[in-house]
Amino acid sequence: MPLSEHEQRMLEQMERALYAEDPKFASALEGSGLRTYTRRRVYQAVAGFLVGIALLMAGMVAQLIWVSVVGFLVMLGCAVLAVTGWRKAPKPGEQPAGAVRRQARPKRSMMDRIEERWQRRRDEHGH
Repeated sequence: MPLSEHEQRMLEQMERALYAEDPKFASALEGSGLRTYTRRRVYQAVAGFLVGIALLMAGMVAQLIWVSVVGFLVMLGCAVLAVTGWRKAPKPGEQPAGAVRRQARPKRSMMDRIEERWQRRRDEHGH
């Protein structure tokens, strides 16, 4: 459920107050929850990849093809999880993508956008 405009303004005011009061603490908190989650997900995926290798090898040694296939599928799934988790992880000191987008472009009403387009068209045609 998205925040209302009033709630967004209140949140931004609280963020600014936190930065003004203790910028070092605010930058330490920035994105740390998401970063910890994605780091943990990548570690779990690496552990699962190793389990997949073990299953693959055990299937080959025991000559059970289905165990090897399961091991390969576990390896493949964990590799995908690790790569997607690694790409989504914000770099240290970087804000999550949603926060950057929200600050870069303030929300405008539909009528404001239509009026802006109308003005642009009039300016392009020289009227």
